[in-house]
Amino acid sequence: MRDKLAWCAGIKNGIRLVEPNDNLASAYQIKAEEALEAMHSVSSFDWKISTGYYSLYFSLYSLLMKIGIRSENHSCTIEIMRNLLNEYFTPDECDLVETARRARVETQYYVTTTVSEEFSGTLSKRVPRFLVTCKSAVNGLDEKQVQELRKTLMILIDEGRNQP
Repeated sequence: MRDKLAWCAGIKNGIRLVEPNDNLASAYQIKAEEALEAMHSVSSFDWKISTGYYSLYFSLYSLLMKIGIRSENHSCTIEIMRNLLNEYFTPDECDLVETARRARVETQYYVTTTVSEEFSGTLSKRVPRFLVTCKSAVNGLDEKQVQELRKTLMILIDEGRNQP
C-alpha cells in the first residue's frame, strides 16, 4: 500500500517531515496516559471507545514526533504504522488501531452502532500494553535510527508515486 503513503504525502494535512521533537513526543505520551485514565473512569460505552482510541492514537503519534513525522489524517498515520513502523508493531496491533479508529467514528457520529460491548473490554486490556510498546520504541530510538526511518519513509512514498 505504498501508493496510499504517496497519496497521504500529497494531501493537505497528510504526511510531512518535520524536525524530530522529543518534547512533543513526551507531551503526546502524557496525552495518551490521560486518555487511558479517562477510558477507565468513564462509564459511557461511546466515551470508552473514544478515549481508548485516542490513547492508542496519541501513543502512536508520540513515536511519530520522535521521528519527526507529522500526519493529521488518522488513516494516514495508521498507514505509516503499517508500512514504516512494522519493526515495532505487529499486524495485529495495526489492526487494533484501525478497528478502534472505525469504532470511534461509528460511536461518535452515529446513533446506532455495530460496535460490540466486547470491543470495549478488548480496548481496556490492550491499550495499556500498546502505550508501553510505544514508550519503549520512543525511548529506544537513537539519532541514527530516526534518520534511517525518515529516509525509508521518503523512499516508500517515492515508490508509491512511481507505481503504475
